[in-house]
Amino acid sequence: MQIRKTNIFLKNLTFFANHGVGEQEKKVGNVFYVDIKLKVNFTKALTTDDVSDTVNYAEIYQSIAHEMAIPSQLLEHVSGRIVRRLFMDFPPVEEIKIKIGKRNPPMGAEVESAGVEMHCLR
Repeated sequence: MQIRKTNIFLKNLTFFANHGVGEQEKKVGNVFYVDIKLKVNFTKALTTDDVSDTVNYAEIYQSIAHEMAIPSQLLEHVSGRIVRRLFMDFPPVEEIKIKIGKRNPPMGAEVESAGVEMHCLR
């Protein structure tokens, strides 16, 4: 078997947080969604069946949840903090794709969500 690429992902993580530029957003809060994809070489775990040979999903979630709980004005700032934290906490992670959306943002438009997306290399 030839493995070309291995990734771990967490899709549609849902958080209630107080991110936003407007005072109302900061006070009332909103629902945010996070999708994350991590390039991690977990080929050793295919045979060992040992979590120490990969990255633990629950620990990834805890790091993201910690950063989502810190209020910020911009989702750009939040996504930057999350990426820096994951690179610091999880040395095996080589690349990160992150997408953060805010449900029904106050922008005078009928929209399900708006947000940011980025792809970062270590």
